[in-house]
Amino acid sequence: MQTEESTTLAPPGPGTIRVRGLSKAFGSNQALAPLDLDIPSGGIVGLIGPNGSGKSTLMRNLIGLIRPDSGSIWIDGRELKGDGRNVRERLTYAPGEMGVYREMRGCDHLNWFLRGRDKEALERARELATGFGLPLERRMGSYSHGMKRQLVFAAAMAPQVPIRILDEITEGLDPSRRTDVTETLRRDAETGTTILLSSHHFGEVDRVCDRILFMRQGQVIADTKAAVIHDRAARLLRITWESEGPAQSFLDRVASGSYDQARVNGNELVLELAQADPRATLALLQESTDLPAPLQVQFGASTLKAIYRDLYGVEGT
Repeated sequence: MQTEESTTLAPPGPGTIRVRGLSKAFGSNQALAPLDLDIPSGGIVGLIGPNGSGKSTLMRNLIGLIRPDSGSIWIDGRELKGDGRNVRERLTYAPGEMGVYREMRGCDHLNWFLRGRDKEALERARELATGFGLPLERRMGSYSHGMKRQLVFAAAMAPQVPIRILDEITEGLDPSRRTDVTETLRRDAETGTTILLSSHHFGEVDRVCDRILFMRQGQVIADTKAAVIHDRAARLLRITWESEGPAQSFLDRVASGSYDQARVNGNELVLELAQADPRATLALLQESTDLPAPLQVQFGASTLKAIYRDLYGVEGT
């Protein structure tokens, strides 16, 4: 795993998530490679990765919905055992995929989602759902996909627990409803709740998350605070040529001490410069008259999706 900064790992305690040597395969598909992960108490951690990268598998392991082939998990200071019943009262979970009973009303589904929780949790869920404009007396068969997602979100946010695990919770929501969700998440995190969420919406993750985990092929390939990744983005120089040869040829001329990382992808060169000043590299490019003129030169990545592509060579969704 590539780590952008060194952090002191807290012992597994209240509000924390700890994973050690976690792996899971489905037949020949290694959904999770052995991985270690520490999430301290408080704040919002985002999981980003292409489909099949292991995000949902990781979350389902964390709640005991599926059992790992190897490894250990601690939730809120407790080691998860078996199907996770010993930690379930310490967290809430919103699944990325869900089934609903079409003939049941929205309010009945809240009762079902929150069975075993206290009466205050049900009242908070109803209040949240009503605030989202959900018609709780209507049957679920009349709900749109986005309305169902909001109902599940309301149920997941209602209990007073130290940890929430939310899988693609804003999928299918229009932009205004996504804003409602992210504002609710931020208010909850400010009270000290630990929130782990996955999302394909890069802008949403960028706005709400304090820390971002990039997953690919069952591994966390990068783990960084959002502020750190934007600092790195400010030092990205991306140069594109018409053909493939010039990218490697130009990289061979750039002084190794002037950049922290470099990646050649066909006709494209991405340099993470040591300093947020591209003038020396651009001057060298201008002096390289034996190379074809580049089609495009871009300094800095303005969106998380561009950062994801330029730092890790992976196209996001």
